[in-house]
Amino acid sequence: MRARYAVPLGITATAAAGLAYSVGIEPRSFRLRRVTVPVLPPGMRSLRVLQVSDIHMVSGQRKKQRWLRSLAGLRPDIVINTGDNLSDPEGVPETLDALGPLMEFPGAYVFGSNDYYGPKPRNPGRYLIEKVQGRHGLNGNAPAVGVPRNPWEGLRDGFDAAGWVNLTNTRGALKIDGYEIAFTGLDDPHIKRDRYAEVAGGPEAGADFSMGIVHAPYLRSLDAFTADGYPLILAGHTHGGQLCIPFYGALVTNCDLDTDRVKGLSRHESEGRTSYLHVSAGCGANRYTPMRFACPPEATLLTLTARD
Repeated sequence: MRARYAVPLGITATAAAGLAYSVGIEPRSFRLRRVTVPVLPPGMRSLRVLQVSDIHMVSGQRKKQRWLRSLAGLRPDIVINTGDNLSDPEGVPETLDALGPLMEFPGAYVFGSNDYYGPKPRNPGRYLIEKVQGRHGLNGNAPAVGVPRNPWEGLRDGFDAAGWVNLTNTRGALKIDGYEIAFTGLDDPHIKRDRYAEVAGGPEAGADFSMGIVHAPYLRSLDAFTADGYPLILAGHTHGGQLCIPFYGALVTNCDLDTDRVKGLSRHESEGRTSYLHVSAGCGANRYTPMRFACPPEATLLTLTARD
């Protein structure tokens, strides 16, 4: 009798321990990823770019807020926020407070779907089903109806007041130690708000360096940025797969990007050109699926160096 039940009980205990870890420990194990990207023109001094993404702030997440504030100690040259700051309509004040020290530095931002719309309970298994069906997140589904809205305008006003550049389907630039750093941004492709035709044309002719910024790394956006000659593209959205299999990796990306590039630095090719792509795994999760496994929450400090 004891042998008959030993294996099922062992499996149940292991599963319970894994669930407890993925909900209670890993989502609070914040870390910093450091990446070097050789993309600047020869002779230009290095730039330190801090990318924060997918914060998905829920009111009361004190440890996350403290960690975000601590990132100001890195003293980056530029902060890039690639969206999905909210997972709670009451989270705007705490998000702005947590990012307050970072807003002392030059920055730019785009929004993601969860900045505009509140989350809803969703079966995580649907992501796998949609992948098999080729529907790739909301882009393959019917438009959302009756979805609660987040007060994103307050977030926008706070970022704008700090001098961060709003890149919602537009271009912008910052002066850093005499260098002009230009940005071309898109609204979130995940909910079909991207309008690349409005910003097409490639990097700014007079800028020292230009990069593309988007929340969700859908291939149509990456292809357009790369074909237009942007050397670097920053994105978020994927959560790094969020629930990954050790020694295997992510199962889904929640967009049409392949799982091999679900997070970190890679290359993207389009029309004979190549860009560096960095996808942040982000530091949060939807409030209804507050778990991570084999994919710790993160921010990234990218050191941009001169090309050989």
